[in-house]
Amino acid sequence: MTTRIVVKIGSSSLTGTEGGLNHEAVSFFASEIAELKKNGCEVLLVTSGAVAAGFRSIGYPTRPKLLHEKQAAAAVGQVLLMQAYQEAFAKLGITTAQILLTRTDFCSRKAMNNAMMTVEELLRQGAVPVFNENDTVSVDELKFGDNDTLSALVANLLKASRLLVLTDMDGLYSGDPRKHPDAVRYQFVDDITPEIYAIAGGAGSSVGTGGMRSKIDAAKIATRGGVPVFVGRATEPGDLQLAAAGTGRGTYFATKLSSLPVKKQWLGFMSTPLGSLYVDEGAVEALLHGGHSLLPVGVKQIEGNFHAGDVVEVLGPDSKLLGRGIVNYDDSQLRSIQGLPSREIVPKLGEVHRLEVIHRDEWITLR
Repeated sequence: MTTRIVVKIGSSSLTGTEGGLNHEAVSFFASEIAELKKNGCEVLLVTSGAVAAGFRSIGYPTRPKLLHEKQAAAAVGQVLLMQAYQEAFAKLGITTAQILLTRTDFCSRKAMNNAMMTVEELLRQGAVPVFNENDTVSVDELKFGDNDTLSALVANLLKASRLLVLTDMDGLYSGDPRKHPDAVRYQFVDDITPEIYAIAGGAGSSVGTGGMRSKIDAAKIATRGGVPVFVGRATEPGDLQLAAAGTGRGTYFATKLSSLPVKKQWLGFMSTPLGSLYVDEGAVEALLHGGHSLLPVGVKQIEGNFHAGDVVEVLGPDSKLLGRGIVNYDDSQLRSIQGLPSREIVPKLGEVHRLEVIHRDEWITLR
């Protein structure tokens, strides 16, 4: 079976410190990806760098701060970025294809499935699909994690063997090694705990928006979907091969989980919750450890306006997120039966489609 690898390259790895594309860096990564393909891998590339590549060409002296300025820089930079990739890969006999996506595409299961079918065909034809967020129209650009989250979603949806997130740091450290020389690098992370999040700082460079925290967020999404993750450097010939083989210069995030069905991926990471349900300890135990559905008796508080078939998030008594699910009641119906045992539901509402508030088949745990 062909090994499928998603490679994410950050802005700091593609541009100079003052912005503008580093064409030598683009050529280097193209050659590294070509070597992976020679070794029988299918490679999908998720790239940042459009804003960084374009802001000087459009006339800004520094990376812009305002959204419309960033979008203008991205409109210029995306052309320059894809041209650089196309030229670099063409010299190696490889065809590239541009895939621009927004969060809205991932919120629609139909649009998402259509995009993935296109990508599968591109891979069959030997092309390298190049993904980027469509910054020109996306108002959520800053919240997307500098394409780190996008790379995790792509890796999960296309059932990749590994996600390689390349950056200018050689992995996750116990502290910022630029400030703390005694900081220790984590070679392997088996579980992404609150302690791991606590040591992740903010954005690491002036040309990108993603820091180590967004990479940990991406690793959590990918590993939850059964895809192991590497976060680190690739600056020398052969580094990408080492990263793919498990011996690269960085940190590996392991997973013991199998690949999530597409529906569960959409539910957990791409859907938009329209309400929140707060539940008691009994419901927490049933959902997280018992493999059971959520019943009205366990619901203690309801927020938002939603209809049957919408996605809602579920929180415990400590207000921490437990997961998401597809609700079987309108919010007004649920408010009238929250906290009631199942035997009182039909007398209260009359005939109902399902007694469960969220059936276990329509649920994903996110804690």
